[in-house]
Amino acid sequence: MAQNQKKRRRNYKYHAITFKLSAGQYRSLRNYCKARKTTPIKLIKRNIERFISSYEYEVPQELYLTENQLELFQEG
Repeated sequence: MAQNQKKRRRNYKYHAITFKLSAGQYRSLRNYCKARKTTPIKLIKRNIERFISSYEYEVPQELYLTENQLELFQEG
């Protein structure tokens, strides 16, 4: 009897994020995706992947900027 039961599907939470592009930017994005045979969503997710996977629970202290702080020259 246990073999006939389906596994429960895990519930995922998704959050929609929207932003606007100019007509030229959208055309450029569409043309680039067409040339690379991908979709705009996949392209955007691949490019921001390092930001959306690394800091889920906490951000390292050195990445915080204090008020009125501007980094013009990076030392190192």
